Amino acid sequence: MTEFIPPSTRWIDLPSPFPMKRGGRLHGARIAYETWGELNAAADNAVLVAPGLSPNAHMASSEANPADGWWEPMVGPGKPIDTDRWFVICANPLGSCKGSTGPASSNPDTGLPYRFRFPELSIEDGADALAHVVRALGIERLACVVGNSMGGMVALSLLIRHPGIAAAHLNVAGAARALPWSIAIRSLQREAIRLDPNFNGGDYSDAAYPESGMRMARKLGVITYRSALEWDGRFGRVRLDSEQTDDEPFGLEFQVESYLEAHARRFVRHFDPNCYLYLSRSMDWFDLGDHCAEREVGDRAASQAHTRAGLAAIRIDRALTIGAQTDVLFPLQQQMEIADGLREGGAAAECLPMPSPQGHDAFLVDYERYCPAIRTFFDSL
Repeated sequence: MTEFIPPSTRWIDLPSPFPMKRGGRLHGARIAYETWGELNAAADNAVLVAPGLSPNAHMASSEANPADGWWEPMVGPGKPIDTDRWFVICANPLGSCKGSTGPASSNPDTGLPYRFRFPELSIEDGADALAHVVRALGIERLACVVGNSMGGMVALSLLIRHPGIAAAHLNVAGAARALPWSIAIRSLQREAIRLDPNFNGGDYSDAAYPESGMRMARKLGVITYRSALEWDGRFGRVRLDSEQTDDEPFGLEFQVESYLEAHARRFVRHFDPNCYLYLSRSMDWFDLGDHCAEREVGDRAASQAHTRAGLAAIRIDRALTIGAQTDVLFPLQQQMEIADGLREGGAAAECLPMPSPQGHDAFLVDYERYCPAIRTFFDSL
């Protein structure tokens, strides 16, 4: 798979070797990033955005790349994250295939892709990589760190592992730990990829690519990114036109099936399967409470207390968490948990529930609700 890297992408080299939390080291690793706005003389107007699993660093258009970014309505001059005021950084996650070093990158020891020889990846590794990016750009303290979805996990890890690195935090559809339902879904996605005959233990090629496995994984993901309410309102039980239906027995028949298939086909050749496996599993392993003490075997209440202790250990001034009431992947209770825990740590933290029908992906589509809320938060900083 050859991934298109936006022309506006830049790179920062990580320390070599770069130690990984669960063992192993990376040599010659780097992080892809883009910036918007100008860093002021005091270097105190920087905002770092940690994205979810699949985006690249091109969050918004710029002079270097006028193409729309994946969060275009949110970042730019006069927009909610106003680049006339803020110096905004977006970094592609460590472990990705969209510019940063990951399993699809060349191993400098062999000249071949890492694949399964990439060290075990954790959310904490991504956080440490971001801390290095911030320091390399000459920034001692961020005005705010923003985390979306998986990036919300990375942002929280950054805050607890690197105290004082940010004054404020915006967590959008994020979580302080992985819940069993989300783990179960991601486990099925990984299984679909691994059981594809072309997966070949991670040693696939462009000619023999695990397309079926990736299609199934993406379809499962898209189902969880939206809500049953939206599916019903958008598609109902509308069937495809006769010329659109599949001739195969049990083939595509309903519009919602065709929608999922189209989404999957747009994704499969644009994201590396091994990178998908590594990033997905890093979320399952994550619990912010692990930074405070070794986990003790206990009941559900003990697990919640463990996570809450991690949140309460973070020291920031202000925080806002935003969640969609229809999100089944990172449910609203997780954004409420973050706000409550940060408040225990002394932050002025609030949780804003959004009545968006679009589920987890609401922050990428429901701009009528999300833009005013995020603008208000940044105007208050």
